[in-house]
This record gives sequence, C-alpha cells and structure tokens, in this order.
Amino acid sequence: VYVDDKVQEYVLDVVSATRRPGEFGLKLDHLLSFGASPRATLFLVQGAQALALLDGRAFVLPDDVKQIAPDILRHRIHVSYEAEAEGIDGEEIARRILEQVRVP
Repeated sequence: VYVDDKVQEYVLDVVSATRRPGEFGLKLDHLLSFGASPRATLFLVQGAQALALLDGRAFVLPDDVKQIAPDILRHRIHVSYEAEAEGIDGEEIARRILEQVRVP
C-alpha cells in the first residue's frame, strides 16, 4: 500500500509534536513527561496502510493516519503528574495534537 511523501511527513510531524509540542504551536509541555519514540512513526504508517487496505485502497490518506493515531499513541505518550492530576491521559494528548498538526 503506497504512502506518499506528504503523508510520511505528516506522520513525522505528529510524532515530533509529542516530543516538541512548542514547535507546532501546542502548549502541552507541562502535560508531557516524554513523547512517542521514533518507532511510533513505523507503527503509524503500518496501521494506516492496514486501514487503507481494509477500505480497498492501494494508497494511504491522512485520514487513515488520524484514525489509527490515538490507538497507537495513547500508550506511547507519557503524561506528567500535572496532567494526571487534571485527568488528562495519552489519548487526550494525541487528540489535541491531531487537531493542531497541519494535515497535507
């Protein structure tokens, strides 16, 4: 299943935003202990490819990445104690990132 360069860059941006949210205009630094590892990019691409295949497409759309990202990122994002106190978990952080990172 084909993944365009722009979709690959989007995946990199999403994962990078978990580690350096300020660079993407996100005010999440105080909520993150550390973000997703580079391996998360591989799993995001593979998951998006699987979704595209299940939908009968030979190519990945950015929406495939957005659909699979919360499931892949929720346990790879480690929230700070402050976030835990506010009831914010990794899935919520992933949702906020997906809302803000520019989609190609």
